Amino acid sequence: MLVVYGLKNCDTCRKATRWLTSEAIDFSFVDVRKDGIDLPEIRKWAAAVGWEKLLNRQSTTWRSLPDALKDEIDEARATALMADHPALIKRPVFDQAGVISVGFKEADKSRLQKQPVS
Repeated sequence: MLVVYGLKNCDTCRKATRWLTSEAIDFSFVDVRKDGIDLPEIRKWAAAVGWEKLLNRQSTTWRSLPDALKDEIDEARATALMADHPALIKRPVFDQAGVISVGFKEADKSRLQKQPVS
């Protein structure tokens, strides 16, 4: 089954889940802020897509971090920060039978349509 990780109030996550529902694609949604997400899962995502792609540098949370911390960011620090502050995770994150992808754009729709319905 497709698992969608995101934030309940994220516009892009809502758009993605509405689209998945309209396409009759079976999925479950995990709110990373409410339900939590652990560091090993974030590390798995970072290994799959790259920590730079996973880190949401456009978020208010990122902008509120001290510059010294942002200037010294690396994979270990980034993944630890994302575990502590789930809003730093670019979203939605899709786990499609172990295949991880991030974001929801037109190109993602065709990939998600190929998801076998369970």
